[in-house]
Parts: sequence; C-alpha cells; structure tokens
Amino acid sequence: MRSSAEAQKSFVQTPLKGKNILSRPYLNKGSAFTKREREELKLDGLLPPTVLTLEEQVQRAYQQFKNASNDLQKNNLLNDLHNRNVVLFYRLLKDHLSEMLPIIYTPTVGEAIQEYSHQYHRPDGLYLSIDEADKMDKAIENVELSSEDIDLIVVTDSESILGIGDWGVGGINIAVGKLAVYTAAAGIDPSRVLPIVLDVGTNNKELLKDPLYLGNRHERLTGEAYNQFIDQFVNKIINKFPKALLHWEDLGNKNARRIIEEYGDHLLTFNDDIQGTGVITLGAVLTALKITKTSLKDHRIVVFGPGSAGIGNADRIHSAMVLEGLSEEEAYDRFWAYDYRGLLTEEINDLASFQQPYARKVEEIKNWKKDNDNKIPLLEVIKQVKPTILIGTSGVTGAFKEEMIREMARHVERPVIMPLSNPTKLAEAIPKDIIHWTDGKALIATGSPFDSVEYRGTTYEIGQANNAFVFPGLGLGAIAVKAEKFTETMFAEAANAVAHMAETQTKGDTLLPHIKDLQNVSKTVAIAVAKAAIKDGVSKFQEQDVERLIEKAMWKPEYKTIRPISKAKAN
Repeated sequence: MRSSAEAQKSFVQTPLKGKNILSRPYLNKGSAFTKREREELKLDGLLPPTVLTLEEQVQRAYQQFKNASNDLQKNNLLNDLHNRNVVLFYRLLKDHLSEMLPIIYTPTVGEAIQEYSHQYHRPDGLYLSIDEADKMDKAIENVELSSEDIDLIVVTDSESILGIGDWGVGGINIAVGKLAVYTAAAGIDPSRVLPIVLDVGTNNKELLKDPLYLGNRHERLTGEAYNQFIDQFVNKIINKFPKALLHWEDLGNKNARRIIEEYGDHLLTFNDDIQGTGVITLGAVLTALKITKTSLKDHRIVVFGPGSAGIGNADRIHSAMVLEGLSEEEAYDRFWAYDYRGLLTEEINDLASFQQPYARKVEEIKNWKKDNDNKIPLLEVIKQVKPTILIGTSGVTGAFKEEMIREMARHVERPVIMPLSNPTKLAEAIPKDIIHWTDGKALIATGSPFDSVEYRGTTYEIGQANNAFVFPGLGLGAIAVKAEKFTETMFAEAANAVAHMAETQTKGDTLLPHIKDLQNVSKTVAIAVAKAAIKDGVSKFQEQDVERLIEKAMWKPEYKTIRPISKAKAN
C-alpha cells in the first residue's frame, strides 16, 4: 500500500519480479510494460513481445466490454479487470464513465450482489463476522496495512441494499462499487481505500436455504448483540486507521440513524443513504429555487415515505432553512410526512425518534377528510397543504396518481415533484406522465434514470438524484483538508455546488447535472466542502489555494515507470 507522498512520485520501486509483479493489480501493466522494464523486472518471456500503450489497452478492453452479452457479465468483466490491472480499469472507466457507471454501480451492482455466492471470483476487502467477534483484531491486522495507509473505508451490514433488501455477505459488492465511483469520479487513490462487510447474519430465507451461500447461516442478530458488535468495530477500526473517513452504506433505518447520531459528532463519518441522499435532494431543490426565483423558507414540502432516506431528505432541507434564517420549529412547520399509517401526527404511538419532529398536531387536521380506514388520504393532504414540493421515497409503484399531481399543479405555478424510489419499477410516478398531467410545468428529479420527454415542442431532460454526484466530492474534500468531522455547512455547500453545476438556461433543463459531467461536479463539490471545513474550524489546514490542493490530491489512472529495488535495500 502506498503512502500519500509516494502517490505523487513519477516512478515506483519494488523488490518484486517476474510472476509476482504480474499478480499485483496495483503494479501490473500487462502488455504495457516497456522493454527496459521487462528486462529489469525479469518479465522477458512472460508476456507477448509487442508493447502496447495504455490507450491501446483501453481500446481492447472496451471491445471486450461491448462484446459481453448482458450487464452482469459486463460487471464481472470489469471486476476481473480491476483485480488484474487497476490503472487500466480506472482509465477505461474514466473514458466511458457515463456508459459504465450503471454497470459498476446501481442498478447492475444489485444483480451482482444477489449472485455473489454463485459467481464468486475472489475475496475483495475485509469480512468481519459477528460469530467471530473475538478475532476482529486479528482480522484487521491480516490486511497488513499501517495506520497511515487508509484514507477511506466504506462499510455495510447489507440489511437494506438499494431496492433489493437484505443480501448478507454479498453486500461487500456495494462497498466495492461505491469505492470504484469514489476513484472514477473524484480521484480517491484506490490503493488507500478499504471495503468492509459486517456479517451479522441475514433474514433472507432464500440465502439461508442456499447451500452455496458464503455468509453466516443464521438470522440477523439485533439489539444489544448488534450494538456491541458495531461499537467494537468502530473502536477497533478507528484505532487502527485514525485518519480514515468512515462511510456507512445500506444499513437498516433504525441502525443507520443510531450509528450516525452516536458517532457523527466526533468522528469523520457519514451515512450516504441519509446524508448523501439528503444533499443530492437539496441540490435539486436549490436548482428549482433558481428556476422559480423563490426562497426555500417559502416552500411547503410533503414527504411520502418518511423512512431513513425520506427523513434524511427532510433533515437536509430543514437544516438549509435554518441556515436561511428560520428557527428550528418554523422550519419543521414547513413539512408534512406521510407513510402507510397516513399523515404522521403526534397521536401515533410508534413513531421513530427521527420522525417525531415532523409529526403534525392533531388539532390542525381535525376537519380533514378521512377514508374508510380512518386515515387521511394522500390526496386530501395535497388538497389541504397545497405543497410546492412533493418527494417520494416510499418504494410504492405509481403512488403519485394523476388526480394528486393535477391537484398540486392547480395551486403551484412550477410544482417540484421528485419520485425518488429506485429501482425504476418502484418509482412513485414516471416523468412522462408528470409532464403531461402538469402541462409541462413540473420540475422533476427522479431516483432512477429516465429518458428525456418530448412535450409540445420542448425536450424535458430528467435529472437523476444520483448520490454519485455527492459522495465522491464530499469524501475528497474532507480527506484533502484532513477534516475532523462533517458539519451542516459542509453538507449545505455540497448541495449548493451540485445546484451550481446544473444547467437552467432553457425550458426543459434538468434540475441536476448530467452524468457526463460527474468528474467536474465531484471536483466542484470537493472544493466547496474543503472550504467549508476550513471555515467551520474542523480542519487545521491553512492552504490558501484550495483548488490547487484538491487537484493535487486527485489520483489519476496513469502508468508510472517501475524500477527494481533489491530486497536488502527494501528491508
């Protein structure tokens, strides 16, 4: 593993030679080893004689990618390439990012996770089992890294993977996929990251019955046993890698909230499903404000599906309202949260702690219409509230009915409608319908990718609220200035940076940037986050030229000259 200083050198020295160097993905160049390198590193005869450039290797790898018969095969092909030649993998990804992002990340990574035990190729990362918690120290030491070697850790317990649920040990692939996006989008050095899966069991009966399943074959441990395991993990991993950013991914609602509330105030850590999702949603909302020339504090927001992601969105918008000048209570009063129980009110006994601030007073809804189940329908909420922003994170396909959307558009000139549930089949409404139902007035962001919509001579680009616009830059900015923790301002500035990169000049423009601009967006977000960290005093960095600092911190997929070093000198 290279130190950050070594990463800046134009050459690499190694005592490895022959097949040993070909088996190291961070050193292996394959057919691109020069004649001199082949001679000095004892590679003569171990490679075909022709020397190819990196560009020629990319051309061949792309042809292989295109020849794969389906997306899962493409995912496997890219993973195998990563395990052979890291530089070639990331150069290929960089050159074809828009096309390959859905393969290494959502949605195809979901299929790869489901097939993990059946298409297992090789281990990748750190597997920590609750059944062997007493061996955690030994397992962490077995990665053979020093305390200075890791900048970023992505960890999951796989309870709530994307839109597919609990997939046990296969969740390691979401950590691997996230880290690939970090590097492709923001230039995080791939030799300084670590994917981790916490295997606490699984409640997926399909996995428990599968004789080839590679994870712990028992139901998930919960409660105190789970909490102790998490606490043990955090203490030991931070003790080992004290400067690393800890990114939590795809935990269940209650655990995700508890963990980030417990550690977020004193560690450099965040939960992408809560805070990352909130930032990208806020970014889309801020773009809508630019288009409508309105202030955030003047909006009324209905959140349909107030789980971890839904309330994460609400929390982020709420924080932005407070930064804009509202009190905490005034900001909460701009929200209405709705789930399977109906409108969340103070009389509901089983509200989660993170939902309670958004519960409405019973008195204010006493005259609202109720259905046969004594619940206030979503349509009635829309009629009474006249929301300006409607956010869907429910996973309920088609929940935003035509009558609801038309009712919303009756009272709002440019309604902001965001069916954010993914994958595509779970979207609360499809953009084409929303455009038609609102006569082209709606401003739309979705959780899954959708094609543009043609309506009355205008092409409406549909922005995807993809967390990939946020977490790479968020991580790079924090790592570059060695931030101690994340602050509300850092999240807010990340959202502002995303909104700044969205094109809003013509009717039909998207609320979010285009995926082809992901690398520029990530760099812009990183600069904004780094500046906010310095301003908030959570970074001791005194660098005046933050832009230069961020550029210098970004790893690039380029081959470096490899020179031999004697084992005696290496020791």
